[in-house]
Amino acid sequence: MITGLDFRRLRRWELALAAFALSAPLLLPTLAPGGPSFLPPAMAEDMQRPDVSRVVSVGGAVTEIIYALGEENRLVGRDSTSTYPEPATKLPDVGYMRQLAPEGIIAVNPTAIVAVDGSGPPEALAVLKEANIPFTSVPETFDRNGIVAKIRAVGAFLGVEEKAEALAKSVERDLDAALAEASKRPESDRKRVLFILSTQGGKILASGTGTAANGIIELSGAVNAAGAFPGYKALTDEAIIEAKPDVILMMTRGGDHSTGVDELFAMPALSLTPAAKNKALIRMDGLHLLGFGPRTAGAIRELNAAIYGKKTNAPQ
Repeated sequence: MITGLDFRRLRRWELALAAFALSAPLLLPTLAPGGPSFLPPAMAEDMQRPDVSRVVSVGGAVTEIIYALGEENRLVGRDSTSTYPEPATKLPDVGYMRQLAPEGIIAVNPTAIVAVDGSGPPEALAVLKEANIPFTSVPETFDRNGIVAKIRAVGAFLGVEEKAEALAKSVERDLDAALAEASKRPESDRKRVLFILSTQGGKILASGTGTAANGIIELSGAVNAAGAFPGYKALTDEAIIEAKPDVILMMTRGGDHSTGVDELFAMPALSLTPAAKNKALIRMDGLHLLGFGPRTAGAIRELNAAIYGKKTNAPQ
């Protein structure tokens, strides 16, 4: 039997419960062994964030950003495109960003993976998912805003938003200055640049629109001579002649894989281009040129100077 005193106590308990219920929208449910429990939003957010104490970085620009943020102590592995800064090359290599080796990633015992969009293949990502390794993709666009967004995304992933914002603002100012300088050149004076990815088997694989090469060419105040198609494409001799490139742009390659100036312009189609007349070949480090990371403002300046300030910076 409930006495009057017990009833009054019960009412007070109910009032306390009602007051708690009014505050419940401010709490987030989480699963606990004894059933659902409630945590403040900040604590729940921390629980949802991956452990980023041991990170594998995929994508040269992503790795550069982590170093630029001063968070390299978290890195336990990197992909083969992550060749800058030099200390990054000492980390275990888990394979090319589009051909990741899940065994190599799992072997370094990471707590999380941060990768630029397009990393894979899907089969490798499925294996990593089965291994319960958190995987975060960083969006990538080949323009000024994409670089800044990438810095902020990596900073958010690592939980160092303030450091990322400071870096983003610094890179933003540098980019704006480089772009302002490059944009001064009149449209009528802009040279046509053909980016050649490879000449293997005598086939010229060139870069069209929507590519990193197209992005850096345009940011540097030039015109993509192969801007009539998207992506990368093997060009016919006729297409190369019609493109009328003033300059050929290629990535620096080591050893016997590097095509020499004379060898390149001896190719029938290229020999008939304006670029061949001046042997206008520019070579730049691939990551610096196409990485779209913290150093891109420098790449814009360097490419602009190479296109308009001298005939070639390629070794003869």
